[in-house]
Amino acid sequence: MIRVLVADDHAAVRAGLLLILGGAPDIEVVGEAADGRAAVELATQTRPDVVLMDIRMPRLDGIAATAALNGITDVLILTTFDQDEYVFGALRAGAAGFLLKNTDAPALLEAIRVVARGDGLIAPSVTRRLITAFARTRPADRPDPAVLTTRERQVLTCLGRGLSNAEIARELDIAEPTAKTHVSRVLTKLGLQSRAQAAAYYGGT
Repeated sequence: MIRVLVADDHAAVRAGLLLILGGAPDIEVVGEAADGRAAVELATQTRPDVVLMDIRMPRLDGIAATAALNGITDVLILTTFDQDEYVFGALRAGAAGFLLKNTDAPALLEAIRVVARGDGLIAPSVTRRLITAFARTRPADRPDPAVLTTRERQVLTCLGRGLSNAEIARELDIAEPTAKTHVSRVLTKLGLQSRAQAAAYYGGT
């Protein structure tokens, strides 16, 4: 079972999400929060696999809450707003995924499963903007890829193509746990917080 915490300040939105999640046999909702601070406290207590996080919330916004949960659980941002400041802020805070609330139910459920597997996901409507913006950053602002081994550079290329751990393992003919370890090392060496950041980094090289 994938354990999910829902954080949104609108009761009607939370009710709708709970209805969608409740229909999935492999997903269990472990709690709901109406503000960012409550989300952090509840996630710290319950340790869900994924937090479904809104951005605009009282007491503590979703980006700050995501940063507070970095290393504790994976966060999938689900918001109405796709402004660059929110997208970039969420990814810098360590969000594993970014979706818009107009995402249909099957796609939302699959996104939760993707994030729970340790992979990343970004709404297609914002992916191109993200890569373009990263490409505009000065080379000196980017971590040096020379710190990576040959295998790690191959893994970075796979991340840039949006491949999951299982797909990377098949592509490079290695075990999936080994692929996961390489992904972790790539992120650490490049000072990146998520696979989504790695994909953007690759797009800017």
